[in-house]
This record gives sequence, C-alpha cells and structure tokens, in this order.
Amino acid sequence: MRQKLARVLGGVAITALVFSGAACKADSGSDASGDKAACDLKIGFFGPLTGDAAGLGIHMRNGTKLAIDQYNKDNADCKVNLAEYDSQGDPAKAPALAQQAVGDTKVVGIIGPAFSGESEVADPIFDEAGLPIITPSATRPSLSTKSWKIFHRGVGNDTSQGPAAGRYIKNVLKADKVYVVDDQSAYGAGLVDEVKKVIGTVAGEDKIQVKQTNFSAVVTKIQSSGANVLFFGGYYTEAGLLLKQLKGAGWKGTMVAGDGVNDANFIKVAGEQVAEGTILTCPCAPATAAKGSFVTDYKAAFDNAEPGTYADVSYDITKIFLEGIKSGKSSRADLLQFVNGYNKAGGATGVTYKFEANGELDPAQVLVWAFKVNAGKVVPDIEIPKA
Repeated sequence: MRQKLARVLGGVAITALVFSGAACKADSGSDASGDKAACDLKIGFFGPLTGDAAGLGIHMRNGTKLAIDQYNKDNADCKVNLAEYDSQGDPAKAPALAQQAVGDTKVVGIIGPAFSGESEVADPIFDEAGLPIITPSATRPSLSTKSWKIFHRGVGNDTSQGPAAGRYIKNVLKADKVYVVDDQSAYGAGLVDEVKKVIGTVAGEDKIQVKQTNFSAVVTKIQSSGANVLFFGGYYTEAGLLLKQLKGAGWKGTMVAGDGVNDANFIKVAGEQVAEGTILTCPCAPATAAKGSFVTDYKAAFDNAEPGTYADVSYDITKIFLEGIKSGKSSRADLLQFVNGYNKAGGATGVTYKFEANGELDPAQVLVWAFKVNAGKVVPDIEIPKA
C-alpha cells in the first residue's frame, strides 16, 4: 500500500509526492511502534565519481554502497536503493544534480555533497526541499552558519583541521619558514586561512587554479622565499603536479596538505619518490584501522582495495539513514527529525554521531590525524593533540 503525505514548508505547498515513500510489506508512513521498515526508498550519494577528484569520491561512495548492500541482504523483501549523483567535484554541476535529487520522490537522504564548493550551491536546494543530508567530508566551517535545517557534518570542520595542521608544522616539523598556497576553492582557501592563524607570519603565499598544470611561477616564488615547508590547500591532482615541479627544480622542503590531498592518487600524480615524506592531515582516524569488520568487508566487496579516506565515515552515516528507514521513517521530514535526534556510536569509526543544532558533529567527537607518505603508501603518523 502507498501512503502520500502532504507538508507545507515555509508557507509553500509541496506536493505529497516529494515526501512519499513506497512500502512493500506494510504502510509506508512513520510507525509509532518502530517495527515497520519503509521500502523501495533511495539514499543518494553526491560527490565526484569521475574527473580529477574521483579518487576521493569513489571511496566514500563505496562506503555508502557497502552499508546499503549489507542492509539489503538482511532486508531482501524491503530494500533501499542507491542513487548516484556524480558532481565531478565541480560546483557548476552541483545545482542541476541537486534539483535532480530533490525531484526524485523516493530519495529521502543524501550522503554528501563531498566537497565544500558544491555544498555551498547544492545545500540551499536540499534545504528548500527538506531533504536531509550528512556530508562525510565537506569541511568549510561556514557551511554550518547558513541556517540550513537539513545540514549535518559527520566529521570536524576546518576550524579543527587547520589549526591542527598548523600545530604539526610548528611543533613537529618545527618549520621556521612556511609558504602557503591554495587553489581558490571554498575548501582550499578556507583551510589555508585557518593554518595561517596558528603559524602566524608566512614566508610567502600564492594562489593557483583548479586544473592548472604549469606551476613554474609559483615554484620560483617558493624557492626564492627560503621556505622549508609548503602548506597546500586544495586537492590531490594540483598538489601532486605542484610538488613534482617543485622537487624537479631542486626544492628540499616538505609539503603539508589537508584531507583533499589525502588519497593514494596523490602519489600517482606526484610520483612515489617525489611524494615521499609528504604530510597529509584529516579530521578522521585511519580508515584501515576502522572498528568491527568494516575493513574486511570493504576489501571483500571491492576487489581487495584498502578503504580510502572517509570510506568508514560514509559507511557509518549511511547506516544512520538506514536505521531510520528500518524504523519506519519514510518521509524526508521524519528522517530529518530522526537524524537530528541521533546519538549512537558508528560501528566502523567508533565516533558517536550526535549533531549540534547547526548540524556540526559534537566537538567532543572530533579528532585530527596526520598521515605520512612512506614507501608509496599513505600511512598513519600521529593523532594531533588538541590545543
């Protein structure tokens, strides 16, 4: 049987289809007893699955897919489907994809958007439609200041990652001259701003563009500055090319970068020898040290691949939506309420997912790790102590 629910959001009538969910065994409406799972609904993944940043998005999508596949195995007569929205990490593509997602009446939750720039333009569309989202990786702090009712972040933001990276540069690397470069994205520029607050006066700073390939001018400036550490705010393709050209020009320093570079593809772009010793931060724990059977299950599902950055976070936050659906939350509004009140530890990360009123993860649950490129792999270095 199908039940259609009508809501009025912000005084604007939204058709009942926007909030409807099909049920294959029972009434699809919210069930007070919590024993009637909603069926035939969809959870969307929104992020780069092709393009220069696909390495980051694919692991997150895989975490979501694994959670849904496991759920469907246990609920074969009442399944949930995965809808994929490949943004290529491009904010210009995000609005149309967001409209596509909100227009699909069976989509009741979104994992993502993965990046901050696309979040800035997609989240207002999700908010207008009342479609709840949990991002596993968009870390720009301002995303939680927009009064979006649907916004949730499953990791710490750059006010935790940026200062932690700054402390690592000062206290571990003990760098006396630091040059900073960002890619002018919402994420990259914001992260550099937070790092600068900790390290103070920099040896120099510059900006590049996404998809830029020739960095000769920047290389000259970095070398001339005498900097022994470069902090880069951006994503792995540009980071790899920049470092390759820097090292090729004879620079002997260390690159430090954020979670947008924390991917095995960075090593492929830069080259193993060039990437060696690079420090990569992340407001996450090592995915390969995830709890329970996550690592084993992931490798079994994806051709023995190691889970990449945020794969475990995506897995856990997808299970939040699935738990709500299992309890009978079939509408976007009811699922949003379920997420807002959630307070349980994730099976893979061990993080207790409890969201503040603005959608931020409970600060007590936020941690930041430094990883190091060693012998062709990104390996854990240290958890960076809180200030």
